[in-house]
Amino acid sequence: MKDYQREFIDFALQNNVLKFGSFTLKSNRVSPYFFNAGLFNSGKTLGAIGRFYAAALVDAGFSYDVLFGPAYKGIPLVCATALALTNEHNQEAPFAFNRKEKKDHGEGGDIVGTPLSGKIVVVDDVITAGTAINESIGIIKANNASLAGVLVAVDRAEVAPDGSGKSAIQAVQEKNGVPVRAIITMDHIMEYMEEKGTYGEQLTLMREYKAQYGIKQ
Repeated sequence: MKDYQREFIDFALQNNVLKFGSFTLKSNRVSPYFFNAGLFNSGKTLGAIGRFYAAALVDAGFSYDVLFGPAYKGIPLVCATALALTNEHNQEAPFAFNRKEKKDHGEGGDIVGTPLSGKIVVVDDVITAGTAINESIGIIKANNASLAGVLVAVDRAEVAPDGSGKSAIQAVQEKNGVPVRAIITMDHIMEYMEEKGTYGEQLTLMREYKAQYGIKQ
């Protein structure tokens, strides 16, 4: 685990974005942990999350021309990431996001920011069923650009409920032939818990959950 990943988990715990307990997911699975990126909702937290996304993007080695943040949650994330790439890594980071409704006056269209062209990296919070990322890929293709990668906050690394034996992230990678990277995975969270040595019962539940639902490496 890299330093920025450990710091990200620290930060997520301090801001109640990452919680341990018993949480019923949309899939009706009862998870021993929950990550709510919607709680990155202040200037302080947004500035921090931008730095973590930027560090993960540089670590992933993505080559890109434009960063794309899908409406709505991806919009503040891509703005914060682009700002951190410039301030922390001295990288020029053109970015864009989409409108849900097309504008027929002024500059028009459904893309705000840098025109989508060349290699695009999508910046979003999570990939669950893959529906949102497929919408983004459709927008990128409609603009004659190409998807170069996807960056999200957390990879739960658990099999989808569709019986495929693959996670939503694995399905997106295989379908589109592009890498999907996350700032942290479930394994990173468990490694953090082991390092701290104070999460005995919660760590046991995490291991049991992974054994039941985790993807086979």
